[in-house]
Amino acid sequence: MLTGDKLETATCIAKSSKLIGRDYDIYTFKQIATRETCLQEINMFKRKNDACLIISGDTLQICLSFYEKELMDIAINCPAVVVCRCSPTQKANVVELLKKYGNHRVRVCAIGDGGNDVSMIQSAHVGIGIVGKEGKQASLAADFSINQFQYLSRLLLVHGRNSYKRSASLSQFVMHRGLIISVMQAIFSTIFYFASISLYQGFLLVGYGTIYTMFPVFSLVLDQDVRPEIALLYPELYKELSKGRSLSLKTFFLWVLISTYQAAAIMYGALIIFDDDFIHVVSITFTALILTELFMVALRIHTWHPLMVVGEILSFACYILSLIILKSQFDTEFLRSWDFIWGVTVITLISCLPLCILKFLQIKFKPPIQQKLMQYATLK
Repeated sequence: MLTGDKLETATCIAKSSKLIGRDYDIYTFKQIATRETCLQEINMFKRKNDACLIISGDTLQICLSFYEKELMDIAINCPAVVVCRCSPTQKANVVELLKKYGNHRVRVCAIGDGGNDVSMIQSAHVGIGIVGKEGKQASLAADFSINQFQYLSRLLLVHGRNSYKRSASLSQFVMHRGLIISVMQAIFSTIFYFASISLYQGFLLVGYGTIYTMFPVFSLVLDQDVRPEIALLYPELYKELSKGRSLSLKTFFLWVLISTYQAAAIMYGALIIFDDDFIHVVSITFTALILTELFMVALRIHTWHPLMVVGEILSFACYILSLIILKSQFDTEFLRSWDFIWGVTVITLISCLPLCILKFLQIKFKPPIQQKLMQYATLK
């Protein structure tokens, strides 16, 4: 906590806001003027186990001039740090030091409600301004603005968590959508001795990235894996995000593997099942590709929103309509045949059914923590 209040006032605010717990020890840095006394105070504080640090702005400035790294290392590992009698420039400097000496995955969030907090808010990775009696300077300079401090928990635990989860799902599906059609094109080229022939041309290629798959994929921003009241009741769900498991190298290579498998299943499935009718490869593979993408989006969703259902139906309806309009791209008589219907169904099942089985086994034997909490809340 960085504040311009006196030491006693800052200590009382830290305790009343529960920044400093009742069972925490408190160590107050004495006023220092020399390098020796600074080192003595740092060594004294190191002997305290899990003690909260309270230090004035003048003392902090002197300590940073002599032992910047040592002081920041022990301050970062403290349960809580209170800097009182702190100027606006010092607030911004402390935020910069936290960004410098913190872990590379740590993000610094600065929260303020007055004009003297603007420099601190702008120096942080994320700035949150509170509209209060001191005006709207902090709110206008911040990335996020709230009316009351109590809204911070919902901003972080609900909206912040959902934003991270949704961004991860959206980026993964955008990657999956582009990678699967690229692998299919590569397989198609290898079948025809690496000839530079495009598998899908014209409107199909443009429509795949827009109207055929855009609505379902972007509807993932409405998904939520837990209800807001559960996210507020169990803050550990937010802490779990710090491990970065939703968007990491592991998930990247996992989606690359999924995209490669599904592309191979569609192309080689069409080659095996429709060996005699491979002239209709565009109709067969493109239909299976659209169905696979729609099914994968549905498989990823945790909580269905009405707009998600509309997006799925609208995308499939647009594709059915294009089958009727684009007669130059599709053979209408072949599309009405039973061979086309059952063949595309089999290819889609081959590409999607193994992933459904794996997801069922994961939920059954090793469910994620949010799945456990949702089941527990349902039982209650």
